[in-house]
Amino acid sequence: MSLLEMMYNRRSVRKYTGEAVSEEDVKKILSAGLLGATGKNIRPWEFIVVNDKDVLQKLADCRTGSVAMLKTCECAIVVIADENKTDVWVEDCSVAMANMHLMADSLGLGSCWIQARLREANDGRTAEDFIKDALAVPENYKVEAILSLGQPDGKPEAHTEADLLFDKVHYNKF
Repeated sequence: MSLLEMMYNRRSVRKYTGEAVSEEDVKKILSAGLLGATGKNIRPWEFIVVNDKDVLQKLADCRTGSVAMLKTCECAIVVIADENKTDVWVEDCSVAMANMHLMADSLGLGSCWIQARLREANDGRTAEDFIKDALAVPENYKVEAILSLGQPDGKPEAHTEADLLFDKVHYNKF
C-alpha cells in the first residue's frame, strides 16, 4: 500500500474491542513518533505510554466532550514536550502524533487523536493540568495530545478523492 493510500485509509477510531495491543505494535508506533521531523532536530517531545486500565479510566475525564474512548482503549500514548527546548514544540509534537496515527492504522489498529492543549477538563481545570497531575508530568513540560490505541470495533470508510477539497489549494497567490 502506498503512503497516499494509507492516508486515504487512516480514520479516527473511537470504539475498541478490548483485545490487547501487542508490545511489539506499541514499540513500532513509538518508533514512528520518534522518527518525526523536528525543528533543528531538537526532539523536545517525550511519550508516556499508559496501559493501566485505572489510569485510562481517570484520563477519560481529562477533557469535556467526547473522549470516552479512553475507557475502552487498551493503551494510550500521551505526547508532551519540554517547552524550554524550542518554541516550535507544538509543531514537533504534532508531527510525532501524525506519524503514530498513520503507523497504528498501518498495523490494523484503531487510534484517535485526543487534543489536550487549549482544552478544558470535566472538573474545570485545563486538560493539561488534569493530565499533568494524573501522570506526574514535570512543570516545564507541556501536554499536546493523547493518542488512544486499540483493536478497532468497526472503522469508518476510507476517504476518496471526492473528499479532497482542492478548492483550498492556491498557486502563486491566494
